[in-house]
Formats: sequence, structure tokens, C-alpha cells
Amino acid sequence: MDPEALGPDTLDRAFMALADPVRRAIVARLSRGDATVNELAEPFAITKQAVSKHIQVLEHAGLVTRSRDAQRRPVHLDPVALEQLTAWIDEYRLIAEGRFRKLDQLLATGIPGADQESTTSQRKRN
Repeated sequence: MDPEALGPDTLDRAFMALADPVRRAIVARLSRGDATVNELAEPFAITKQAVSKHIQVLEHAGLVTRSRDAQRRPVHLDPVALEQLTAWIDEYRLIAEGRFRKLDQLLATGIPGADQESTTSQRKRN
């Protein structure tokens, strides 16, 4: 999907959701596979209800989904949503890299007239 198709609200919700270290840890855990709220709550010293609220924030941001498998309600990471965020970031990273490449080329070739200016400045001092 085109990174520009992401609206500012979508980006805001996703980045605000990822701003919290617990939610980032949940996303990291889900990158290894689906998990239930109980499984996601294990490494944290917070209640299952608090973990469930974190999952709701991630759901609202479109980063995770839940399904029902009999009594089990696994949480799934949405790789498409993460890819969209990555594409949005990459767009600006590529622009910045292009600017750095141009600067590197300019520095490698030297600034036209820079040698003449420094020679002229030295002559005026003498």
C-alpha cells in the first residue's frame, strides 16, 4: 500500500500506541506468533486487565487483531499495518540518505572555487 495513503490519524494512533514500552514489548512478542492475553501478561508486573487495555490501544491503532478459537481468544499482529508504518518511515529515510549522498559527493569533489578563495585570503593577509 502507498505510504501516503495513511492518514494523519492512522499514523498518530499507531505511533502513540508504540510510544509505550509495554505495547512495544507486546508487539515484539506477537512478532514471534499469536498469543492470548494471559500469555502476553506473563512477563509484566501488571494486571491482565491492564494488558488487555494495552491490547485495546494496539487494536484501535490497527496494529493487532483478536479472533476466537473456541475458548481461546488469540491476539494477532497485523504485518500489513507494520509494513505501512515502515514504508512511511522509509520514504523519509530515503530522502535523508539522498541528501547525505549529495553532501558526500560535494565534499569528495571539493567545493568549486574554495581553493581559490583560501589562496586569495592568504595573499591579502601578507
